[in-house]
Amino acid sequence: MDMKLKPDAQSWVENSKDTDFTIHNFPFGIASVRSGEKFACSAIGDFAINLYALHNAGYLSDLQIPNGVFNCNVLNSFIGCGKKTTNAVRNELIRLFLSTNDALKNNKSDIKEILIPLNTVQLHLPIEIRDYTDFYSSIDHATNVGKMFRDPANALLPNWKHLPVGYHGRASTICVSGHSFKRPKGQSKPADSDFPVFGASKLLDFELETAFVIGKDTEMGESVSTKAAKDYIFGMMLFNDWSARDIQTWEYVPLGPFLAKNFASTLSPWIVTLEALEPFRVSGYVQSPPVLPYLQYSGDFNIDIQLEVLLETQHLVPTSLCISNYKYMYWTMEQQLAHHTVNGCKIRVGDLMASGTISGPEPHQYGSMLELTWRGSKPMKMKDGSERKFVNDGDTISFRGKCEKDGFRLGFGSCKATVLPAN
Repeated sequence: MDMKLKPDAQSWVENSKDTDFTIHNFPFGIASVRSGEKFACSAIGDFAINLYALHNAGYLSDLQIPNGVFNCNVLNSFIGCGKKTTNAVRNELIRLFLSTNDALKNNKSDIKEILIPLNTVQLHLPIEIRDYTDFYSSIDHATNVGKMFRDPANALLPNWKHLPVGYHGRASTICVSGHSFKRPKGQSKPADSDFPVFGASKLLDFELETAFVIGKDTEMGESVSTKAAKDYIFGMMLFNDWSARDIQTWEYVPLGPFLAKNFASTLSPWIVTLEALEPFRVSGYVQSPPVLPYLQYSGDFNIDIQLEVLLETQHLVPTSLCISNYKYMYWTMEQQLAHHTVNGCKIRVGDLMASGTISGPEPHQYGSMLELTWRGSKPMKMKDGSERKFVNDGDTISFRGKCEKDGFRLGFGSCKATVLPAN
């Protein structure tokens, strides 16, 4: 059971008004200090919470935490303990850091070991990603792409409103926020040629996405219902599914994305638990025509997560490219998971499932350069007067995400990466 907080609840840890890591959040991640050993952590204000040190100091002694789950390189073992344990840890963090609780607040020696300034820690990929699936679940994005590349009058393919379309991606090139990567190479076919050419992608793009982390195994042959899906989803992260549009256009028929997608993806370092996000549930699109019974659900399954994409360079201050929202998703996480497993596909703790590009109905809410510039026909102006049709070498793309309601908020931290020239 999640601990209920009043909207005006405060922590005794001082923090800025716009911090992502309020008393309502307590995400989970993996950190290290000065290239030392990695440890499981959470965050409050401008501090990382060393969960290994907190446990050793006895503050979690009543929770019967298995040995080793906080002295670790990834969170898979901790997540695999189940929501009874992980929620209990988060609830205890809420209690310990509430302004009314002096148990840790007055113990200066423990605080020194447990609270570490975020600007002194290195954050790492928090999970071992065993399998990765990317969906295509924003109706506004799918409609825009259909208008550009197919028939504007029939933009959506016949199956799109009947099932959450997805494909199995590559986990080996998913990197934590702060990395850089070289512009990918591959085949593309110029419009004025009958034959393909090989070279670096000229149409590199970001895709504004979120991802959810699987928190519970299934057996082969078992399926997860939309009603039970929340028990299998540990939390959410920000995700940039980089895309080489020119390579993709040439290669994707008939089997879908391949080299255009598997060269790099960027993941934020913090997993925000599903329980922290529950207060921000909202209703979604009315799905018409009605979906098949295994995809049906009742209640508010979408989440109001405000999303923003920024571009910066060594000489260019951050420029906002788009502002969107996760609530515009047509297919929910629960439906995605139900569809993924309805055939008996086995899922495992640490599996990652991405939303697909999140676009809203208005042009400033489009979640990719492909849409924002309409295939490059409408270049975007930067603050220094330069233009972008797609992403240039030296560009850093960063995502931000936050939830706000009734005067309280929480956020996801940063999801950013820099594009380097191809070899």
